[in-house]
Amino acid sequence: MSQNNQDGTDLRLPIGLAAALLPVLIWSWIAPHERLTWWMEALPVLIAVPLLALTIQRFPLTPLLYCLIWVHCVILLVGAHYTYALVPIGDWARDSLGLSRNPYDRLGHLVQGLVPALVARELLIRLTPLRPGAWLFSIVTLSTLGISAGYELIEWLSVEILDGDAESFLGQQGDVWDAQKDMAIALIGAIIGQFMFAKHQDRAIKIL
Repeated sequence: MSQNNQDGTDLRLPIGLAAALLPVLIWSWIAPHERLTWWMEALPVLIAVPLLALTIQRFPLTPLLYCLIWVHCVILLVGAHYTYALVPIGDWARDSLGLSRNPYDRLGHLVQGLVPALVARELLIRLTPLRPGAWLFSIVTLSTLGISAGYELIEWLSVEILDGDAESFLGQQGDVWDAQKDMAIALIGAIIGQFMFAKHQDRAIKIL
């Protein structure tokens, strides 16, 4: 059976990534640390994956972006299963490096800046007159910072609405400046992502 759609788009990579994500999703769903936290943390994956499936024929993304989104989904699902403050590999890093907290949450926010920045960059290049340069870099960076701030507001509102039942979703680990640090790390991720992947993304967009 052909693995290309009617427009000739090669579907092997996204199909392979989806197949690899499915067991991670199943594992994440089974007996998580907190079911409510699981829904909150996994919700972006549950929205993004069907959306990508629905748009893959009309608007396929670059292979780079599909791979980065897959990595982001895995990070979210692992955090959803354990809660970010209790991910075992983060505990190992904390103990091995003498850190004051489990750093998995920081990794999540770094990727929360990096991946959405490249999603925004690709969409702006393909759907608007913007082209690679200072204006695109600035708009993508500021937009990603806005997304990160919006996420922090969602975390705050969830705790307010649920009267403390969403503390694991908030994930402060005792740091009163956690929200500000998370936004700063997302900002760094957006900048790093553009510097690291912009040229590769530009070449992949031309191929599309």
